[in-house]
Amino acid sequence: MSTPPLADLTATTLTITGHNGDEIEAYSARPHGDARRGGVVVIHHMPGYDRETKEIVRHFAELGHDAICPNLYSREAPDSSPDDAAAVARAQGGVPDDRFVGDVAGAAAWLRALPTSNGKVGTIGYCSGGRQSVLAGCHLDVDAVVDCYGAFVTGTVPTDFPLKVTNLVDQLPGLTAPVLGLFGAQDKFPSPEQVEELDAILTKQGTPHEFHSYEGAGHAFFAVNRPSYNVAAAIDGWERIAAFYGTHLAG
Repeated sequence: MSTPPLADLTATTLTITGHNGDEIEAYSARPHGDARRGGVVVIHHMPGYDRETKEIVRHFAELGHDAICPNLYSREAPDSSPDDAAAVARAQGGVPDDRFVGDVAGAAAWLRALPTSNGKVGTIGYCSGGRQSVLAGCHLDVDAVVDCYGAFVTGTVPTDFPLKVTNLVDQLPGLTAPVLGLFGAQDKFPSPEQVEELDAILTKQGTPHEFHSYEGAGHAFFAVNRPSYNVAAAIDGWERIAAFYGTHLAG
C-alpha cells in the first residue's frame, strides 16, 4: 500500500448546523481543484477540538478528501481553550449520544452539499471518538467507518468511568457500512477480548469489516504528542486508512 501524493489545500473554521438546528463551530480542510471526491467527518477525542485533531483534518485533505471536524463542545464552552472545554464536557459526563449523532449528521450533510462531493462520506474517530464513529455508523447513512481504539463499543463500562456512556451492542445491528478497526494489543479499553467480541458480532450480522491489532502498541498509538505514540503502528495504520477510504469513498 502507498499513500497518495500530497494535495494543495485550504483550511478554515466555519459554522455548520448540528443537532436540533444548533449552530456549531467546525474546522474544515479541502484540497484545491474541482474533482469529485468523498468526504470525511473527523470526530475529535475526549481532550477536544485541539491542534492535533485539526492536523488530522488537514491530513485527509492532503489525501484528497474534503474533511470536517465538528466541535462537539461548542455548546458547553464556546470560545474556551480545548483543555477548558474538555474539562467542562467531562464534568458533565461527556457528549450525549443523540446530540452527537445530530452534529455528525450536520457535518455529513455539509460535506455532501459541496460541489466537489461524490455523495460518499466516511467517519473516523480516536479513543472516545472511535466509539462515536461506530455510533454514527449505526444511525446515519455513511459509506465507511473507521474506529481507532474506541472504548466501550462492546464490554462493560466501569462504574467509576467519568463519561455517561453505554456500550453499543444493542445498536450494532444498524451498522451496515464497512468498518476498519485499528487497535493496540496492549490496550485495556478496548481490550483484545472486547475487540474479539466486536469482531464476532459484526461477522454474525454480516457487516463487512477489517480489524488490525498491533503488538507492542497500547491505547492512543496515533497520538504524536503523547508517550503512547507508536511509530510503526501509526504508519501502518495511516496506510490502511488511506487504502480503506480510497476503496469505499471513491466516486
